[in-house]
Amino acid sequence: MRIAIVNDMRAAGEALRRVVESLPGHELAWTAADGVEAVAKARQNRPDLILMDLLMPHLDGAEATRQIMAATPCAILVVTATVSGNISLVYEAMGHGALDAVDTPILGPRGEVSGAAALAEKIGMIAKLVGASPHPPRPRPATTGTPRLVVVGASTGGPKALCELLLPLPHDWNVAVIVIQHVDVAFAAGLATWLADRTGRRVRVAEQGDVPVAGEVVIAGTNDHLVLAANRSLEYRAEPRQIFFRPSVDVFFESVAAHWPKPGVAAILTGMGRDGAAGLLALRRKGWHTLAQDESTSIVWSMPKAAIDAGAACEVLPIERIPAAIIGQFVAG
Repeated sequence: MRIAIVNDMRAAGEALRRVVESLPGHELAWTAADGVEAVAKARQNRPDLILMDLLMPHLDGAEATRQIMAATPCAILVVTATVSGNISLVYEAMGHGALDAVDTPILGPRGEVSGAAALAEKIGMIAKLVGASPHPPRPRPATTGTPRLVVVGASTGGPKALCELLLPLPHDWNVAVIVIQHVDVAFAAGLATWLADRTGRRVRVAEQGDVPVAGEVVIAGTNDHLVLAANRSLEYRAEPRQIFFRPSVDVFFESVAAHWPKPGVAAILTGMGRDGAAGLLALRRKGWHTLAQDESTSIVWSMPKAAIDAGAACEVLPIERIPAAIIGQFVAG
């Protein structure tokens, strides 16, 4: 994988270069000292992955991510001195399409690099993500229960799309919303807070044994799969272990198809890979109204396109029309 480094600090850039060059199968594509240079170089020579700093002169990493994903989309990993200290910019960058975030490794006085393992792990995960493949659906029979349910799957660019989806939805309705967003466990709680702040809704991380509650939004919050159990409570399960996406949209959607009693609405939003296509098809076969975000409003269209190609989507809509489509199903039903 060809990896580019965007960082205005010489020591940080050197630490990143050493990590990249130490990883088998990866090579350095180019380096840039700020966001403006990164946008220009990405247009001239698009890499497989960009390690994007946040705080830089001329153009910060969040805006550089937006411009790159609009013009020459590729995988972007935010690498910043302190993820927790820059959390607002981190989520802004993720809203524009960055996949994940990690603290910048530190170059020591003898040339040693501390924090290299965390970065190497993230790079390895993204390399698998770019080449991930789907797994087949496992539809099963449903039973009975309440409230009504909206289920959503998202990945690259998901935080921003989720804001646009959640903001117009009613607060006082008998509908629970459950979200599977591809995000590292370290950022799940922060994502819930970020969404709550921007939408004015009750948003929290799902806990073991929770049941869907009307008017509430819950987000999968561990690196295990969130599933709906036979008793209609939410559980985290390590199996199936062979699935790369954790938490998996497919695994959750298929569990909902098996155990939720009454059809609701399911949506696949912007994202890289194919996760969710099989699960969305399972829900459509159970009578759910299924939606896929259109290409023009998706940061990366791989996940919605896979669902559309599988015949899983009843409608393909721009993100700004998805809330009305959801509301219309419950008003009509």
